[in-house]
Amino acid sequence: MVAGGALRIVFFGTPAFAVPTLDALLASSHSVVAAVTQPDRPRGRGHHVSDAPVKARALEARIPVLQPNRLNDPGFMTNLTTIDADLGVVAAYGKILTDAVLAQPRLGLINVHASLLPKYRGAAPVHRAVIAGERETGVTIMRVLKALDAGPMLAKAWRAIGPEETSEEVERDLARVGATLMMSTLDAISRGEAIETPQDESQATYAPRLMKNEGVLDWSQPAARIHDRIRGLHPWPLAFTFLNDRRVILRRSTGAAGNQIAEPGVVIEASGDRLVVATGSGALAIGELQLEGRRPMTAREFLAGHAVARGDRFRTAA
Repeated sequence: MVAGGALRIVFFGTPAFAVPTLDALLASSHSVVAAVTQPDRPRGRGHHVSDAPVKARALEARIPVLQPNRLNDPGFMTNLTTIDADLGVVAAYGKILTDAVLAQPRLGLINVHASLLPKYRGAAPVHRAVIAGERETGVTIMRVLKALDAGPMLAKAWRAIGPEETSEEVERDLARVGATLMMSTLDAISRGEAIETPQDESQATYAPRLMKNEGVLDWSQPAARIHDRIRGLHPWPLAFTFLNDRRVILRRSTGAAGNQIAEPGVVIEASGDRLVVATGSGALAIGELQLEGRRPMTAREFLAGHAVARGDRFRTAA
């Protein structure tokens, strides 16, 4: 440890979710001695190579950045050993850490995971929770083991999921919650007061990485389930359907329970602000949508510029 009980920390993270935790570390009494992040990749619509959020923030803060293509690379392991960190802090790094990496910091590694473990282990915990219609989620600080998100837990924080919130909104807030929780956990570790609680394996569920083809909507499902899917797939890969052979991305909606009103996918209201579609049970009011390659539009904007009438039908395929 460095003076005053503070810890020498090597930080592992890549996307925007990890930045609040890195910022909190930089503002704390602990010392961030390096940031490990994934290699540069093409990003955005233009597929230009650019720095990921953690790399950009680390460079701004003048922290050494390590970007190994493979975690077993000898050069990377030599650098990691030279850093001589007390503890590793992980937040959405994006790769499974090897035994050699886990053994390097003398106090091991701990992770900010965006779910209430043991539920939703894996790569997409926030999105899967929203898609499932969960009303509550949270953050768990856990010790990193070789098994996926299975390590003992050091702290938890709970957060409600609003009925209209998207994954993007929930994840952004959980990043802030996780940063605060990580700081209190680090203080407990530095005082030797941290308590580790094993996870209940019988309650474990998994949140696999999202795939682009998961965006297609099945209108035979209940309105509430379709609504949860739309907000759970926001901001990527986004839910989509087809209208008059054109692919339409649905970005915002409101689902209403009820009996089957018309054939699933049939437009039952198309006037003013109201674009309402029948589902397998109840109706879905579309709030924001987007034709492929165009800007997002409110329902009113879309109806003003496109001929949509009662009886038209949204379909699963073109």
